[in-house]
Amino acid sequence: MMTPAFRALSVHLLTATGAVFAMLSMLAAANEEWDLMFLWLVVAFFVDGIDGPLARKFNVKTNAPEFDGVLLDLIIDYLTYVFIPAFALFKSGLMDGWSGWVMIILITFASAMYFADTRMKTKDNSFWGFPGCWNMLVLVLFALEPGWQICLALVTVLAVAMFLPIKFIHPVRTERWRLLSLPMALAWTFFAGWAAWVDFHPESWAHWGLVVTSVYLLGAGAAQQILRRPDD
Repeated sequence: MMTPAFRALSVHLLTATGAVFAMLSMLAAANEEWDLMFLWLVVAFFVDGIDGPLARKFNVKTNAPEFDGVLLDLIIDYLTYVFIPAFALFKSGLMDGWSGWVMIILITFASAMYFADTRMKTKDNSFWGFPGCWNMLVLVLFALEPGWQICLALVTVLAVAMFLPIKFIHPVRTERWRLLSLPMALAWTFFAGWAAWVDFHPESWAHWGLVVTSVYLLGAGAAQQILRRPDD
């Protein structure tokens, strides 16, 4: 029978697999195998979505206190949410030249400051400011292939939004609208995996699914701020 300590340690080990998926993704990016790179990022995204609930279920802070799960998660998130997507966006040619350099500086610098910000979480377990989910944005940009001007505008707006008092939901931990938010996040993961699997074929219906789910996940928190409840 597994002890509570072993279960809690197993959650940390699951979280740590994200570092392996990050390396596999980076190797694919270095070889410009974008579909494979994003498939590994989607796997890492899925692991990141389930390790938090498991950590709370098995009370890792009490049963495996030797490892800091929050720090471990942040290290892996910076690799998979920030560093690799920024590299891919530059290396792919969607944003190169001066716009690519601006993008790389904005994403990496702003994200480093945001990840260290102790005020990033709200009382309802949402995020204050855009939570640095550049992996999601870059995947959509790969699918839609807009011009560099649109890419630069989106990167700039979201980098600024990281430090604005705008709420962004956590699809698992934000209770309000969770019955809709969680299926939307799962659907986004499915569409992202499918788009990468077909190498971002321009006629893939997965692209429309990515747009719809991305718009919801991006705007749900702000909508909740506008539609405040009396007890908010």
